[in-house]
Amino acid sequence: MSTATLESPAGVWAPLNYLADNARDPVSYAFEPPPGTPWESADYTARRSFIADAGHLADLSIDSNGFQLVDAPSAVRDFDDADEITSIYYAEAVELALALTGGTHAYVFDHLVRERDAARVPLDFGRTARGATPAANGRIHNDYTEASGRRRFSMVLRDADLIAYAQHFSILNIWRSLRGVVQDTPLAVADARSVAADELVRGEVRYPRRNGEIYLLRHHPRHRWYYFADMQASDALVFKQFDSRTEGVARFTPHSAFDLPQIPPSAPLRKSLELRCLVVHA
Repeated sequence: MSTATLESPAGVWAPLNYLADNARDPVSYAFEPPPGTPWESADYTARRSFIADAGHLADLSIDSNGFQLVDAPSAVRDFDDADEITSIYYAEAVELALALTGGTHAYVFDHLVRERDAARVPLDFGRTARGATPAANGRIHNDYTEASGRRRFSMVLRDADLIAYAQHFSILNIWRSLRGVVQDTPLAVADARSVAADELVRGEVRYPRRNGEIYLLRHHPRHRWYYFADMQASDALVFKQFDSRTEGVARFTPHSAFDLPQIPPSAPLRKSLELRCLVVHA
């Protein structure tokens, strides 16, 4: 297990959007809601936070800190080609996930390309009109809850023999920039050790044909935030979204896009690829 202290002299102060203290049973829509229904039922509070640059920290672990940066060049030539992503990048992601975790089996079950809105509108949940590229998600969240993480396991893994012998499993998010160093809305990740379980609040996300569950986060001054200021196109930021083990490891890693201060007008719009992978230890 990592012993990194995560002390970093470099970083930026920027607002991060926490769930408001008075919010109850938050609901967000990933598609245009019915007339008269708000996109989001809950309020969020922008908290000025220090986001340290973790680029110089070598002793990071997804099991201890919840995240780590890895050198992971890809053979994909066109990340706008969904077929190339599924035929090439999925296999690369499986190899990476197994190498990082020591798992015996890994399954990629979805991916999403996000791009910053050209008008650089304020960050929100990252909703989009049907058929458009989703925007950056500026709400602090974790993709899975205790319930939805276990539900995803049963949805992805259909091998009854493997299920019977599975010791534990995890869900990883593999995130990479598709335009090199991100100059406008990088991804901030929380050190999982700084987040208490009672600060994670179940939120419902409604899609056209299903409903999902995520965790949103209430503010606490102990939270420690990090980003990678010089992340290259060949780098992958891997972070834990769920772990079936309940002790001794990072289980959830809240994260959010955020605005770098004093963005140059000529800064390219952030474009990124996120991929989710189920890893089984049997």
